[in-house]
Amino acid sequence: MEEKRNFFKRNFKAFIVLACSIVTTFLSMGIAHGIQTGFGSIDVTVGKFLISDVTRTDNQVAAGENGYYVPSEDAEITYKLYRPKEATKDNKAEAVLMLHGYQNDHETSAAYAIELARRGAVVLAIDEYGHGGTNVGIAERGYVSHKVTVNYADGVEIKDMGGQTRYKVLLNFSNLSFFNSEFTKSADGLSLKDTSMGGIAAYAYLSTLEFVNPSMMAVSGHSMGTWASWTVSALYSGTPIAPRATVLQCGELFYKSAYDSDHISFNNVLLLQAKWDEFNYFRDYEKHTVDDSFLDSPLRKEFLTGSKDSERVAWDTTYQDSDAEWADGKARRMELLYTNHRLTTHDGHGMRVALEWFTKAFSTTPSVGDTSHMKASPLASNNHVYMIKECLVLLATLSAIVSMFPVFLLVCEIPFFRRVRGKIPTREEKAKSGWKWWKGALITMGVAAVTYPFCTQLGHGLFPFPESVFRMTIGNGFFVWYLICIIIMVCTTLIPYLIHKKKNKPNPDAVDMGLAREDNPHKIDWALFGKSVLVALIMILFMYSQVVICEKAFMLDFRFIWPFFKGFDWTRLLQFMVYIPMFMLFYVLNNSKIFASLRHKNADAPGFKGFLSAWWRNALCMCGGILILMLIEYIPFFIGVGPGVDLLFSPTFGGPFMSLMIVFVPQVIVFSVISTYCYRKTGSVYLGATIIAILACWIVTGGSAML
Repeated sequence: MEEKRNFFKRNFKAFIVLACSIVTTFLSMGIAHGIQTGFGSIDVTVGKFLISDVTRTDNQVAAGENGYYVPSEDAEITYKLYRPKEATKDNKAEAVLMLHGYQNDHETSAAYAIELARRGAVVLAIDEYGHGGTNVGIAERGYVSHKVTVNYADGVEIKDMGGQTRYKVLLNFSNLSFFNSEFTKSADGLSLKDTSMGGIAAYAYLSTLEFVNPSMMAVSGHSMGTWASWTVSALYSGTPIAPRATVLQCGELFYKSAYDSDHISFNNVLLLQAKWDEFNYFRDYEKHTVDDSFLDSPLRKEFLTGSKDSERVAWDTTYQDSDAEWADGKARRMELLYTNHRLTTHDGHGMRVALEWFTKAFSTTPSVGDTSHMKASPLASNNHVYMIKECLVLLATLSAIVSMFPVFLLVCEIPFFRRVRGKIPTREEKAKSGWKWWKGALITMGVAAVTYPFCTQLGHGLFPFPESVFRMTIGNGFFVWYLICIIIMVCTTLIPYLIHKKKNKPNPDAVDMGLAREDNPHKIDWALFGKSVLVALIMILFMYSQVVICEKAFMLDFRFIWPFFKGFDWTRLLQFMVYIPMFMLFYVLNNSKIFASLRHKNADAPGFKGFLSAWWRNALCMCGGILILMLIEYIPFFIGVGPGVDLLFSPTFGGPFMSLMIVFVPQVIVFSVISTYCYRKTGSVYLGATIIAILACWIVTGGSAML
């Protein structure tokens, strides 16, 4: 009894932190769930449907030989459905299909879904091919052996290309399956299949729901989802369920000569244009900036007015704006948003304009039945709650991460795991300070900054992975970057070691590298490594259990706008096992360099002040290189010259990994907090490296794009 009393007394703070973090996680998620359900006014469900089971009624017969593409009999689309409870079989509502961007999933569409549902519209947000829980890879989008650009001033440019399957898929994102055959088929027998990424089947599914008015539907997408939206609108063009509006969040335009414009038309198109878009194809390929001159092109004049020879057009102006033109689907608008590519999905100004656009499109549509939901909504178009939900989910995510550390303290009370806890080695003569520390830190940051844009893009596209094994496209980019960094770290450790050995100078031992204890300093402590990994797994499983509970109870995972931590299915779990060895090796070596070899003399300073003193240095080493790259990228962008990486190198090295930096840097800052805490509590790099390797690999494999 006395032993138990002492146990609780010793760990009283740990139990308090554990309880508070768990309460914060579930309370935040509960309120976030209340927001997404309108605190009872919106019925939210998650589910899946087989593409082959979607029946095509007379209302769904569309132009084209094959209707919509069915990848296989077991191909299924996962989704989240928002149904206002006022929408019933006898009171059918408007409906909107939401299509997310590359590396996102259905929950990235939640901002639009929540705001539309609050105003009476049914919303179906899906996981497109290769994303989230949908079991169809992005390769089923189809691809050809040439890159096509259809918005140059002279109309079109076709460039032959070779390379990996994923490279051809990625470079065909601008190429759509309703384009003319010269674009959609290649001489080697390849062809585009379904550039809606499952959106065509999802739109058909949405139209059959008994509480949806099929004559009052629309589609909206972001980034990759804009191309999917174009494809959905093209296939259903001219049918009774043709989308009454197409809202594009960072979309690409193309000339009418690219497709059969005599039989395909698009109703009431709104394009939300990010001023600082990192992707050059959303800036018209050859443009570095988006300004008023951006509109002074035949392409945009044709889009807005129907004629390439129109007078100068303007931002934030609706063209062909009479009720009759809205009813005919002719309304067009380009709205300039002062944001970047990834943040467009949650831009308040863009949201307001989009909500007004949907309302206008539905209110001027000749319809069947009562369709008074959106146009009768008392909510102003600038009345938004979606960011409250996002912030609450972020708070829950951080709380769940915090909850792992009292678990660590409690697990280390078990005799078997006590060796995991330890102290930072007291070797003042080998600790760094002043220029010695800054020299190592600057080299570390420089290596990261120089290698990131090139290695990530190489892995993303052309590195010869066996693609049936390495299926995570963004994961392949990090895999190659980590591989190159590992080689550099090994070389920068081994070369000085050999030089010192030749000159009979002392070399750092395993303790200095954070790989052993003082009782056996010359060998890697594999027992310590193994026990640290087990403790890390227990901690991660505790956090994972919270994810699973939140997904089941609240239909929410851990994220902030973009996917962070989701529950695994078996396919994604296997992908996690493929990538984790490389992630693990990188973070062990990286932590050894930063936390042990570059250990500052104040690394073990006591108290919170001591923690901060150690943390900012560690954080600078871990993400300083990417911060430098962000400055290089965005300072020229914000002063109106263009993205720095495009200017220094070429747009080939811009795009996904440049825009990813605004997500990646906060993640690494959190990782630096975790690693600093763990190193100070254990005196070795194993626990912190294992935790952040698992978290990083989880983020990459849990919901991002899969070939």
